[in-house]
Amino acid sequence: MERNAIQPTQVSYAQAHEISGFQRLLFISGQLPQCEKCVLPKDFDGQCRRAWANVEHQLKQAGMDFSNLVKVTTYLSERRLRQRNYEIRHEILGAHTPALTVVITDLYEEGWMVEIEAVAAA
Repeated sequence: MERNAIQPTQVSYAQAHEISGFQRLLFISGQLPQCEKCVLPKDFDGQCRRAWANVEHQLKQAGMDFSNLVKVTTYLSERRLRQRNYEIRHEILGAHTPALTVVITDLYEEGWMVEIEAVAAA
């Protein structure tokens, strides 16, 4: 599979991400800031890390990892969370630069501060 991050930035995303020669695509539903058996973290850091852990779990179920991500959409409940969201995303993805969209919106449950959906290719 060939990948081409188009206009990658220093903040863990690219303006576009071209892939060719892939055999599998994985569409990951919006991953929540909690799991079935865990309590919803009260702080944004905990919720964001839990949502990313849930994305990672789905990737692993398909035999993939974060390096397979080609598109990520993050939904935030408040604009003030943008900077911390970037910091955590950059910590988790490092130099990997999938295409990215961040949307400020109301989320399904009142206590949720973040939800992350993604597309991966292998």
